[in-house]
Amino acid sequence: MKTYRSKKWLAAVGQIEQCVLCGRWGTQTAHMNEGKGMGMKTDDCATAAICQECHHEIDNGSHLSREERRCLMNRAIVLTVIKLVRMGKVVPK
Repeated sequence: MKTYRSKKWLAAVGQIEQCVLCGRWGTQTAHMNEGKGMGMKTDDCATAAICQECHHEIDNGSHLSREERRCLMNRAIVLTVIKLVRMGKVVPK
């Protein structure tokens, strides 16, 4: 299956100013780590608006297990989608 790419989706996620996990101001659009290959990112719709600190903890943190980091990223993605819907950036058909 072809990887989903959307500049509009990434731009919408980039408009979320506060981290969906901790509430800090200033976010990065972070892709899910699962399903990545050499130089490849996962689908653009599997992204989260998280701060640099949360992004580092999910990608490289030693305080959480791999499973805990995956769960945290999944939670961040769901919270990002909810935020986008509430902002009117994503409208279900």
